[in-house]
Amino acid sequence: MSKFWFPGIPGPTTTSEETVMKGDVETYHENGTWKTKVEGNSQASSTHDTKDEAISKGREMAVERGVEHIIRKLDGTIGERNTYPRSRDPRDVSG
Repeated sequence: MSKFWFPGIPGPTTTSEETVMKGDVETYHENGTWKTKVEGNSQASSTHDTKDEAISKGREMAVERGVEHIIRKLDGTIGERNTYPRSRDPRDVSG
Protein backbone atom coordinates (compact mmCIF):
# COMPACT_ATOMS: atom_id res chain seq x y z
CA MET A 1 0.00 0.00 0.00
CA SER A 2 1.21 3.51 -0.80
CA LYS A 3 2.80 5.64 1.90
CA PHE A 4 1.82 8.86 0.15
CA TRP A 5 -0.97 11.07 1.44
CA PHE A 6 -2.92 13.34 -0.84
CA PRO A 7 -4.90 16.41 0.27
CA GLY A 8 -8.61 15.73 0.22
CA ILE A 9 -8.19 12.12 1.29
CA PRO A 10 -8.80 11.56 5.03
CA GLY A 11 -5.36 10.07 5.53
CA PRO A 12 -3.12 7.07 5.07
CA THR A 13 -3.93 3.57 6.17
CA THR A 14 -0.59 1.83 5.75
CA THR A 15 -0.53 -0.62 8.64
CA SER A 16 -3.01 -2.99 10.21
CA GLU A 17 -2.89 -0.81 13.33
CA GLU A 18 -4.34 2.05 11.29
CA THR A 19 -7.10 0.04 9.61
CA VAL A 20 -10.48 1.71 9.84
CA MET A 21 -13.47 -0.62 9.86
CA LYS A 22 -16.63 0.17 7.94
CA GLY A 23 -19.09 1.85 10.29
CA ASP A 24 -16.43 3.37 12.56
CA VAL A 25 -16.56 7.15 13.01
CA GLU A 26 -13.62 9.21 11.81
CA THR A 27 -12.72 12.83 12.59
CA TYR A 28 -10.32 14.45 10.13
CA HIS A 29 -9.24 17.76 8.55
CA GLU A 30 -10.00 18.47 4.91
CA ASN A 31 -9.98 21.68 2.88
CA GLY A 32 -9.63 23.93 5.95
CA THR A 33 -12.51 22.29 7.84
CA TRP A 34 -12.73 19.60 10.51
CA LYS A 35 -15.14 16.84 9.51
CA THR A 36 -16.77 13.80 11.03
CA LYS A 37 -17.76 10.85 8.86
CA VAL A 38 -19.02 7.31 9.26
CA GLU A 39 -16.66 5.00 7.37
CA GLY A 40 -18.29 3.65 4.26
CA ASN A 41 -20.22 6.86 3.62
CA SER A 42 -19.14 9.00 0.69
CA GLN A 43 -19.71 12.35 2.44
CA ALA A 44 -18.93 13.83 5.83
CA SER A 45 -21.77 13.61 8.34
CA SER A 46 -20.88 17.00 9.82
CA THR A 47 -18.40 19.85 9.39
CA HIS A 48 -16.92 22.06 12.12
CA ASP A 49 -14.77 25.14 12.54
CA THR A 50 -12.65 23.56 15.29
CA LYS A 51 -11.16 20.15 15.97
CA ASP A 52 -12.73 20.09 19.45
CA GLU A 53 -16.23 20.55 18.00
CA ALA A 54 -15.63 17.77 15.47
CA ILE A 55 -14.23 15.43 18.14
CA SER A 56 -17.25 16.04 20.36
CA LYS A 57 -19.67 15.22 17.53
CA GLY A 58 -17.60 12.21 16.48
CA ARG A 59 -17.58 10.85 20.05
CA GLU A 60 -21.36 11.28 20.27
CA MET A 61 -21.83 9.42 16.97
CA ALA A 62 -19.46 6.59 17.98
CA VAL A 63 -21.20 6.14 21.35
CA GLU A 64 -24.62 5.99 19.65
CA ARG A 65 -23.37 3.37 17.18
CA GLY A 66 -21.17 1.40 19.60
CA VAL A 67 -18.14 1.65 17.31
CA GLU A 68 -14.60 3.02 17.30
CA HIS A 69 -13.85 6.76 16.97
CA ILE A 70 -10.68 7.49 15.00
CA ILE A 71 -9.29 11.00 15.44
CA ARG A 72 -6.74 12.09 12.86
CA LYS A 73 -4.09 14.76 13.26
CA LEU A 74 -3.82 17.67 10.85
CA ASP A 75 -1.30 15.70 8.77
CA GLY A 76 -3.76 12.80 8.34
CA THR A 77 -2.07 10.32 10.67
CA ILE A 78 -4.08 8.69 13.43
CA GLY A 79 -3.65 10.56 16.69
CA GLU A 80 -6.18 8.75 18.84
CA ARG A 81 -8.59 5.81 18.78
CA ASN A 82 -11.42 5.28 21.23
CA THR A 83 -13.72 2.25 21.37
CA TYR A 84 -17.33 2.54 22.53
CA PRO A 85 -18.49 0.99 24.70
CA ARG A 86 -15.14 0.59 26.46
CA SER A 87 -15.89 -3.09 27.12
CA ARG A 88 -15.40 -3.72 23.36
CA ASP A 89 -11.81 -2.42 23.42
CA PRO A 90 -9.61 -5.34 22.29
CA ARG A 91 -6.57 -4.03 24.17
CA ASP A 92 -6.06 -5.16 27.74
CA VAL A 93 -4.92 -1.77 29.04
CA SER A 94 -6.60 0.83 31.18
CA GLY A 95 -7.40 4.24 29.74
